[in-house]
Amino acid sequence: MPPSADLRDVLSGPVLDAAPRLLGSVLRHGEVSCRITEVEAYDGSGDPGSHAFRGPTRRNAVMFGPAGRLYVYFTYGMHYCCNVVCGPDGTAGAVLLRAGEVTEGLELARSRRPAARQDRDLARGPARLCQALGIAGEANGHDLTEAPLTLTLATGPVREVLTGPRVGLRHASDRPWRFWVAGDPTVSTYRPAVRRTSAS
Repeated sequence: MPPSADLRDVLSGPVLDAAPRLLGSVLRHGEVSCRITEVEAYDGSGDPGSHAFRGPTRRNAVMFGPAGRLYVYFTYGMHYCCNVVCGPDGTAGAVLLRAGEVTEGLELARSRRPAARQDRDLARGPARLCQALGIAGEANGHDLTEAPLTLTLATGPVREVLTGPRVGLRHASDRPWRFWVAGDPTVSTYRPAVRRTSAS
């Protein structure tokens, strides 16, 4: 079976099955490669935390398939974050790539992330990951089987995988749909959502 067919087969299944399978996979953009160490699953219409919870829009259209494409969005008016589209075609699902280890193209990644004090921080967080890899809005909808932006699944099992609450959500943050490689120094620091209240 060709690698692209294998990738689509894995990603076309339920998003909660696909998410942990992405740990240890390698996302490459040109000269820079990143081994994925932390992800977060979003299950479309069944998930109040998902961008697709209320149905398709111009912004979230990519989430409805086909699987194996990249969903890129802009957040807080400053940063891009990227997700791997998962699930059957026509059913919205995506896995946010939260963190990873830069394994190739270190010098280029460092030039893109000059504020990083250590190499472990180059892609430690979803916005940082996009910065290190040079991923921006034009990558939205890109087919991850085609260069220069490709995803290759891990060939063997990763070490212990942990799961816990998702980060920074106002809705359904308690669902244990964040997955990460136990003990990996590139995994982001967990910060629960803080409910904002108006001043009295």
